[in-house]
Amino acid sequence: MRAKTIYGLMVMSALFWAGAFIAAKLSAPYITPFTLTFLRFSIATVILYFVLKYHFKTDLVITKKDIPSFLFTGIVGMFGYHVLFFIAMKHTTAINSSLIAASNPILTTIFSIIILKDSPSYKRILGILLSFTGVVLTITNGNIGNLFSLKFNLGDIIMLLAVLMWGIYSVFSKRIMPKYNPFLITFYSFLICTIFIIPLVILENPFGYFKDVPFFSIAAVIYMAIFPTVIGYLVQQISIKEIGPSKTSIFVNLVPIFSIILSILILNETISWVKLSFALLIISGVYITQIN
Repeated sequence: MRAKTIYGLMVMSALFWAGAFIAAKLSAPYITPFTLTFLRFSIATVILYFVLKYHFKTDLVITKKDIPSFLFTGIVGMFGYHVLFFIAMKHTTAINSSLIAASNPILTTIFSIIILKDSPSYKRILGILLSFTGVVLTITNGNIGNLFSLKFNLGDIIMLLAVLMWGIYSVFSKRIMPKYNPFLITFYSFLICTIFIIPLVILENPFGYFKDVPFFSIAAVIYMAIFPTVIGYLVQQISIKEIGPSKTSIFVNLVPIFSIILSILILNETISWVKLSFALLIISGVYITQIN
């Protein structure tokens, strides 16, 4: 596949991922977090199964010794991140959550240094400091004094915890990537998340309220399952194979930009020049850590 085609597909995926923040904002107030996560990943798992089995001809057979690895990726990366993500969206804006989520590559870099013993360059350290500053300013709304008075937006803190979960998942996935097909990791992470969350969905009793869920919220869930989840993940894996992980990860920088634009157009959220400067800090830091 030509590089230009891959670049175009990755831009499209970044737009899909940005749309997930909008979709979550439209669905989280009406659907409980465990049910929302279950719906997203059960739909995605079924679609991904047929795509991998019949289009990519992927062998989905695993052994018992593979199960612990996939339990970890499914519970931490999919269940942990997405449940926290949907809870956060009830308490914060799509713009704030997307800016905090933009620090994903930075936290992954930090965990890689700690866990995988990667050697940090001065450039990577500078990038980490810039992005971390942007995230702190976003969480404190530009008032560093809030760090000492503990005046935080609850949703922003929960979103930061979600990003920590994703960073751990990313590093662990990188560690087991040489052993497993990336598509296999993705599929079983989706499947285990779906199975693991069923008892919690039952406790939420979605049948008691689901008839009152507006149509746009259901449409938002279907969007999240298909576009950012199935298509986004598949394109990302193809891109990693064709142009490498470093060039692929740079496209993450587009997500907060698209999220800001979509949040303003669809959700009528507002953004100040000050918050735009926070976004610039985070995006610049991510970019610096990824360039050679």
